[in-house]
Amino acid sequence: MTSGSPSPSPIPPQLTVGFDLDMTLIDSRPGIKAAYEALSAKTGAYINADEAITRLGPPLEEELAYWFPEEEIPAMRDLYREMYVDHAILPTPAMPGAREAVKAVQALGGRAIVVTAKNEPNARHHLEHLGIEPDAVIGWLWAEAKAKALREYGAQVYVGDHIGDVRGARTAGALSVAVPTGPCAESELREAGADVVLTDLTELPQWLAEYERTRTV
Repeated sequence: MTSGSPSPSPIPPQLTVGFDLDMTLIDSRPGIKAAYEALSAKTGAYINADEAITRLGPPLEEELAYWFPEEEIPAMRDLYREMYVDHAILPTPAMPGAREAVKAVQALGGRAIVVTAKNEPNARHHLEHLGIEPDAVIGWLWAEAKAKALREYGAQVYVGDHIGDVRGARTAGALSVAVPTGPCAESELREAGADVVLTDLTELPQWLAEYERTRTV
C-alpha cells in the first residue's frame, strides 16, 4: 500500500439477530392454556389457565408458584414439561411474520438464533412443527441471563416482546427491538429501554434491510 492511501474499511461482523420465542415467534397462549388445563386435571389442583397465559415470558417456575406450594414446584415443573408436547405443540400457531422475519435475516447472509426461557427441547418442537428454521436454539435463559447466549453468538440485535427481553438485549450490548405482541404494552417496552418498537414481526424485514444497509456502509 502506498503512503497516503486510504485504509480499507473494516469488514463488519456477520449479522446475527436473536429472537425470543413465546409471543414473539409463536402465539403460545392456546398451547400453554391447554397444558395448564391438563396439569390441573391430572393433579386436581386449581389453575386459572386464562390468567396464567396473561403472564407469559418468565420461567415456568414463577407461574407454578401461583398454584402450588414451593416444595411441589420441581415435581409439577417436570410433570408439566412431560405433558407439554402432547397438549401444547399442535394448538400453537406462528405469530404473523415469524417465518418471514427469520428468513429475512438469513437472506441477508446473517444468522437467526432463538434465545428463550422455555426449555430447549420443547422450543425445538414448536419451531420444527411450524417450519421455522433458525440457525441455533438456546433455551433456559430469562431476562439478563439471555445476554450470555447473545454475546456468545455475537448478536447485534435481539427481538422480543417482554421487558425481560429488553433487559437481556441491553445487558448483552445488543440493539433491543421490541414487538408489543405479548403481555407488555409499547409504553412498558419503551420505558424499559427498547431501542426500536415495531407493531409486529411483519415490519421486521424492512427495518432489518435498512439496519443492515447502514451497518455495512
